[in-house]
Amino acid sequence: MKYVKAHEVLPEELLERLQEYIQGEMIYIPKRESDRQSWGSRSGNRQYYDERNKQIRNAFRKGALIDHLADEYALSIETIKKIVYKK
Repeated sequence: MKYVKAHEVLPEELLERLQEYIQGEMIYIPKRESDRQSWGSRSGNRQYYDERNKQIRNAFRKGALIDHLADEYALSIETIKKIVYKK
């Protein structure tokens, strides 16, 4: 997130209207809901974790024990349970 000076990007009328509510403070303006990307979509993390979880569920269905999966994937037993029992 970068810092942008309001007087450089906002029309004067809008800036004056905003100053009725806040002056001399920083304000965060979020992206529109339609412009947001879901978590991990840009970095590829979402795809990585989805694939890993799929492998864990498949191994569990084939008989792998939860504690063995936890060791193999360096995750807690509770995390493995959340992955394999997720509906």
